[in-house]
Amino acid sequence: MSVFARFAPRLQAAIVGRLGWSALRPVQEQAGEALLAGDNAVILAPTAGGKTEAAMFPVLSMLVDDGLEGVRALYIAPIKALLNNQAERLGLYTEMVGLRRFVWHGDTPAGDRARFLREPAELLMTTPESLEVMLVSRRVDTAKMFADLRVVVVDEVHAMAGTDRGAHLMSVVERLARLSRVDVQRVGLSATVGNPAAILGWLKGTSKRQGRVVDPPKKPGTKQLLVVYREGLGDLTRDAAKAAKGRKSLFFCQSRSMTEAIAEQLRRAGTEVMVHHSAVSREEREIAEQRFHHGTDVCIVCTSTLELGIDVGDLDRVLQAEAPDTVSSFLQRMGRTGRREGQAANTTFFCETTEGVLQAIAVVELAKSGWVEHVGVENRCWPVLIHQLLAMALAEDGVGAEKAWEHVSRVPDFGGIGRDEFDRLVAWMLEDGGLRLASGRLVLGPKAEKRFGRKNFMELFAVFTSPQSYQVVTEQGVPVGSLSQDFVDQLVDGVSLFLLGGRAWAVQRVDHKDRQIRVEPAPRGKQPTWGGFLPQFLGATICGKIREILCGDETYGYLDSRAMQVVMERREEMREVLTEQGGVEIREGEIHWWTFAGGKINATLKAGLQEVGGDWKVIPDNFVIKIRGESLNERRFAEAREKLKDKRFWEDEKRWSEIAEELPNYRLSKFQPLMPKWVEREVVAGYLLDVVGARRWMGE
Repeated sequence: MSVFARFAPRLQAAIVGRLGWSALRPVQEQAGEALLAGDNAVILAPTAGGKTEAAMFPVLSMLVDDGLEGVRALYIAPIKALLNNQAERLGLYTEMVGLRRFVWHGDTPAGDRARFLREPAELLMTTPESLEVMLVSRRVDTAKMFADLRVVVVDEVHAMAGTDRGAHLMSVVERLARLSRVDVQRVGLSATVGNPAAILGWLKGTSKRQGRVVDPPKKPGTKQLLVVYREGLGDLTRDAAKAAKGRKSLFFCQSRSMTEAIAEQLRRAGTEVMVHHSAVSREEREIAEQRFHHGTDVCIVCTSTLELGIDVGDLDRVLQAEAPDTVSSFLQRMGRTGRREGQAANTTFFCETTEGVLQAIAVVELAKSGWVEHVGVENRCWPVLIHQLLAMALAEDGVGAEKAWEHVSRVPDFGGIGRDEFDRLVAWMLEDGGLRLASGRLVLGPKAEKRFGRKNFMELFAVFTSPQSYQVVTEQGVPVGSLSQDFVDQLVDGVSLFLLGGRAWAVQRVDHKDRQIRVEPAPRGKQPTWGGFLPQFLGATICGKIREILCGDETYGYLDSRAMQVVMERREEMREVLTEQGGVEIREGEIHWWTFAGGKINATLKAGLQEVGGDWKVIPDNFVIKIRGESLNERRFAEAREKLKDKRFWEDEKRWSEIAEELPNYRLSKFQPLMPKWVEREVVAGYLLDVVGARRWMGE
């Protein structure tokens, strides 16, 4: 029997009569088989490939006429914009079979929420943070509402797995699963992920259901690719304006500052432009999405906010400033085009650096080979463990330590944390004031209440820090201006320099309590180096591909003549260093070690070289490690490399513990002030270092 024939008759009639469909796509057939059989599943299909229907049609079929009450299905998305975007579609699908859907997030009016609580819809569309609010709120009877919860669908699952938000999602899902009378079915939707089986294992959690990856063969479609090189932003945007003219385009940028700069240049060139990034107000972003949806000659300049599956209608062009950091992002972005019959998926890269050209080639060539990044699955996610302890302590007037452990031990993202470590953390938080004991139960302590208690603990409900402004003042108290929180979170006391008001400032200290940054003028002649910023790492595979491109002699048909010229010039510059000198370049007083190992491995090699070299100053980036020092010479550097090849060097836990102690104290989580030093060191070291990867790379 076909999958369609197994759908509820009411759904069959609606698919044919209301939607006018004559057949299901292969991904919908295979997903229907898996979900109707009761399996957990990860469903993979390109953007606009029918993933939503592949998941929701079987789910709705299972809900029709089941006679149960309360929320029976959850649709969870990583961002509110995606919920809003899907609301109309899922509203149609539920309505046509006699069911209802409700969208609950931070912008949902209080009156609508109250009506939902009185009479819950069968399908709840929400975010992990909003689910947390429901679990903590005394106005929500979650035990009754979710008693018959049957299925959780997680859209864009690759965007959450392996992150703090993913750990938070899984913790919330496990809390909901304990309220349900059934083994809650888990479904993840994604366009691009390199290790879907691992994501399925993570998503499964404590569910005992069978698991299935739904990944039907994809029909190879026509692709149009072009990499353009221009020396300045003015030339680059003039050509980009020509490419965008008369078409609907998305122009992706790697930073908000680049987004604003390119948007301004495009406006000067006469292009109708809208800007879409996280610092733009929600109203402005929605206006951009609506105007774009109904326009024919408009360009949205955006960051990754439009990379996820938000539908802005049929696209003509995807433009890209420089190159994305991952193959996954490239495929997601290109996948926004080529949806109409006869249209090719396309991306035009506009680069003003040689590095951008090389990175564009690398992501394209890796994508052509079928390679996509694996999503790392976390199992020692300390920031979210602390967050969940606070959330459980706030709910139901406290939680017993035993009950708290029983829950966190069920969450895969905490699976590598032992009971002794958990008890040590709780003891620290009790002593430090993050928690306190009341009648044998853990409740919020004075330190946590002071930090997160404002506005009914709304700051606590989000794993990520909500945007705030920090005042920049001199040591004498003279105001200089303000900076946004995400910028401030990357600053390091006594290290970072930044520009504000046309002047360079040196950070003395950041006071997160008073939201102030104390600065003094940067020393004359010392320009902002951004050295104190949280590093943005490229992966080892992409960097290795760039080395392969430089060592080869292949020409690429999708490069314009100037782009190919800069590749040839860089090959000529690097050929001797990479082939004859093994990547080691001797300069006056300095050695450049061209590893092409990626930022995280290079940062780890830096720590190793400083440990061996003693007085050496080591500066790494994604491709090269620069070393200088009075005692540095070729012989000593060769000896240092030999020491780094010894596996015992990497297995010395005491050495790496001491190295972790000396790492810059980057602010990676708003829960860092509640962490004991031993946890904070592990979190920072986990971001900055890859000891296993560095050891493997040295062995190769």
